[in-house]
Amino acid sequence: MTVHTGRHFLQIPGPTNVPDRVLRAMDMPTLDHRGPEFAELGFNVLAGSQRIFKTKQPVIIYPASGTGAWEAAIVNTLSPGDRVLMAETGQFAALWRNMAEKFKLDIELVPGDWRHGADLVQIEARLQADKAHAIKAVMVVHNETSTGCVTYPQEVRQAMDRASHPALLMVDTVSGIGSLEYEHDAWGIDVTVAGSQKGLMLPPGLGFNVISDKALAASKANSAFRSYWDWQEVINANKLGSWPYTPATNVLYGLKEAIAMLEEEGLDNVFARHKRHAAAARAATKAWGLETVCQDAHNHSPALTAVMMPEGHDADAFRKIVLENFDMSLGTGLAKWKGKIFRIGHIGHFNDLMLMGTLAGVEMGLDLAKVPHRAGGVLAAMEVLKGRDIVQMPKAAVA
Repeated sequence: MTVHTGRHFLQIPGPTNVPDRVLRAMDMPTLDHRGPEFAELGFNVLAGSQRIFKTKQPVIIYPASGTGAWEAAIVNTLSPGDRVLMAETGQFAALWRNMAEKFKLDIELVPGDWRHGADLVQIEARLQADKAHAIKAVMVVHNETSTGCVTYPQEVRQAMDRASHPALLMVDTVSGIGSLEYEHDAWGIDVTVAGSQKGLMLPPGLGFNVISDKALAASKANSAFRSYWDWQEVINANKLGSWPYTPATNVLYGLKEAIAMLEEEGLDNVFARHKRHAAAARAATKAWGLETVCQDAHNHSPALTAVMMPEGHDADAFRKIVLENFDMSLGTGLAKWKGKIFRIGHIGHFNDLMLMGTLAGVEMGLDLAKVPHRAGGVLAAMEVLKGRDIVQMPKAAVA
């Protein structure tokens, strides 16, 4: 057995590193989830979540993963046979599509190569052609963690508006919220789907739906069966700071602290930090002579960098060498990228030195695994990071 010292480097794009502050906040006795103390916590996290999602609309918080939040978005607004337009951008878009198939939705797919964001031209053309407005929802993934490509929800909304189409806009921002700019209200999003375990810096366990008035009206008119996921039951209970079933009480304590941390740093600073780290990781990748999965500079993810392995070299064998030698976990390739790529997570609770340690581990791992590459990736990343404004400490007074 390999013995490691120091802390494990968890550099997958989710679940992400949980800050000590959040862990300590969760270290609380079990609380009466029907009592006044919990109601105070409930009101706090609901209001704080509205600030993070940039919305005045209801934020539904489930004791569930992002997959549960996907299901809630579907069963509240859609019925078997309803047509939806979905974009193929990667594995998580594919999994949401698989779920939609299980609910007997009529799926119209915009194909993709898993190296770009959603094809906005095709989305607009499909909507323009739908003169009868048979398409009830457009469903896209904001930050596709299987590829490192972003689809910008506001650009999808603009395409829908140009087509004058009344479909609901549903956006999965499970790995986008808390790491990329996101504005539920201003961008005209009808259903936002999110999870706790990525940019929100929490363990898995919370799923989120944020819903527009239009989506809530669609839910009320929808006759499809749902119980656990029913928005209206949660909204009614939330008016008292409660939930219609046992909530994830201790994770909600963590959510309160995570929101405080994001707001202390300032959301704009959080987003700028992620972009800076992504730029440094891409600079390292380029210096190594390797290729990012995402091929469009406009769509590079601030939350992770997915890297192609040279032909004839197995990404999982490389990841194993990195794990065994440096106690660092890198993200695996998913589905069609299995064994072909590795993913560097730089999302959530993260700083410059953590990134430099990560990239040093990757560069040393490439060497040990005998993967063809050039040296100097770490130095290239350092140049990017040194380009930011550094706060100068005042010089000590001369005695």
